[in-house]
Amino acid sequence: MSTIDYAKARELMVEQQVRPWDVLDPRVLEVLSTLPREDFVATPYRGLAYADLPLPLPHGEFMMKPVVEGRTLQALQLAPSEEVLEIGTGSGFLTACLARLARSVVSLELHADLADAARTRLAAHDLDNVHVHHADALGYTSERLFDAVCVTGAVATIPAQFIQWLKPGGRLFIVHGRSPAMHAVLVRPGGDLSAPPRIKSLFETDLPYLVGAAPAPVFTF
Repeated sequence: MSTIDYAKARELMVEQQVRPWDVLDPRVLEVLSTLPREDFVATPYRGLAYADLPLPLPHGEFMMKPVVEGRTLQALQLAPSEEVLEIGTGSGFLTACLARLARSVVSLELHADLADAARTRLAAHDLDNVHVHHADALGYTSERLFDAVCVTGAVATIPAQFIQWLKPGGRLFIVHGRSPAMHAVLVRPGGDLSAPPRIKSLFETDLPYLVGAAPAPVFTF
């Protein structure tokens, strides 16, 4: 039985998948090169931790492909002094990356078992600047504002409250649209309360919808 060289697999992931997809931010590449992704993958899929695949999680959820994780982190351009809200903790891997790049992370996870597992994984890596909450983001209320909001599931339309959680100058990463033709975008609030948000299209992808955020079914006769 062969043993996987995870360090080598991690290096190949960065050099053959992530970097060729125009992820060139040195801080993002450093995090992806040093954080053991295999520690956040369910045991049956551990050998695929660095494959160019979305990996299954309980409740029909998935870990994003490494290239999408890399593009997400690069788009947010996090500074070490910034505070982040993540919507959809999932495995906790992207949460860990955000925690390495920012000052603090609040992460919301709909499923209690995923939240518990992520807390354990994050604690094992001594990431004490993360707080994982078992909560439904679509019903979540908070007076706290964040420099960045990172949404790891898709939505049919961008919820207004996600933008309202941003500080002035903040940005929201989110994937929206109708599967399979979805767009990852970066949203910034308008200059004043009456101004519409500014939306920059980043790349096309396809993610599972957040629970409660899928489009209404289209019936054909």
